[in-house]
Amino acid sequence: MPQPVSQPIPWPKVKRSLVAILRGIRPDEAEAIVETLIEIGFELIEVPLNSPDPFVSIELLCKRFGRDCYIGAGTVLDPPDCARVADAGGRLMVSPNVDADVLAMAQSRQMVTMPGVFSPTEAFLALRSGASALKFFPASVLGPAGIAAQLAVLPKETVVGAVGGVSDKNLAAYWAAGVRAFGLGSSLYRPGMTAAEVRAAALASVQAFDGLG
Repeated sequence: MPQPVSQPIPWPKVKRSLVAILRGIRPDEAEAIVETLIEIGFELIEVPLNSPDPFVSIELLCKRFGRDCYIGAGTVLDPPDCARVADAGGRLMVSPNVDADVLAMAQSRQMVTMPGVFSPTEAFLALRSGASALKFFPASVLGPAGIAAQLAVLPKETVVGAVGGVSDKNLAAYWAAGVRAFGLGSSLYRPGMTAAEVRAAALASVQAFDGLG
C-alpha cells in the first residue's frame, strides 16, 4: 500500500487552468502550434506519449517555452517514461490512470501531476499518492452531475479537472459542478490543424473560461 505523501507538488497558480492536449502533434509543427496557444493565454501544454516522437516535441517545447508555461506529457504509464519527460525538461505529468509508482517518480522530479480517476476509490488513492490535481476521465461519461456527487466527499482543497468531451461549449456546466481545471483535446487540436485553426479554437476556449465564475 502506498504511504501518504507529506507535501504533494501543488497545482500551479496559472491565470487559466486550461490544459492543451496535443495528441498526435509532430515535432515539426509543435513549436508553431504552442506559440499560438501561449499567445492566446494557455500556460499548460500536454503532449501525449502516443504522439509521433513525443520526447522530441517535449524537449523542443521545453527549451523554447519552458520558462513561460508548464510543458509536459500525457498518457504517462510507467516511471521510466515519467523520468524521461523530466529529463527533457517537462514539468507536467498527466496520466489516464492512478499508478502510485508513476506519481512517486513525478513527485521526486518536482513535476505537477494530474492522474485520471473515475470513482471515489481512485480519487482518494490519487490524493494519497500525492496527486496535484485529479483528472476525471472520461468526463463525458460521468457528466457534471457525476463529478459533483464525488466532490461532495473529497477534501475541499482538491483541484478537480474534467477531461474527455470537454470544450468551450460545456465549460460552464462543469464549472457549476465544481470543476476548476479543464483538459481540451480534439475541441482544441486535431492532427492536421493549422496554427490559424488552433488559434480560433483556443480563443473560443479562453473566452469561455474568462466568462466563468
